[in-house]
Amino acid sequence: MKTVPWSEVLHAAPQVATGARRLWDTVARRSGAAPGPDMGPSVHDLPPEDDVFDVIMTRIDKNEATVGELRGQMLAASELIANLADQNAQLIAKLDAVRSRMLWLSVASGVSGLLALVALALVAART
Repeated sequence: MKTVPWSEVLHAAPQVATGARRLWDTVARRSGAAPGPDMGPSVHDLPPEDDVFDVIMTRIDKNEATVGELRGQMLAASELIANLADQNAQLIAKLDAVRSRMLWLSVASGVSGLLALVALALVAART
């Protein structure tokens, strides 16, 4: 674990936390609002003299604004996920290197232990 670049992880942590907080605030603000955007009266509920085209255009504009906000949230979430994925990849690479080193150290300790037992047996046989 000593080879993990903790300085890089700690350096990137505020960015990740800020992004997560910003995403959470945006989602919380949206979920705290009304369940759906106010679309106004239904086309079928309007008196015949009202312009149906204006009502439809207003709804389209509101839907486009909502889609734009959702796209922004999606991009923020994607950026946050990309940062987390990069940090995860760095940690995995470092842990794989540590695992490899531990394997080599285990083999080296086994070989040195075996050599120590052989040397002990040779010393005991001579005396």
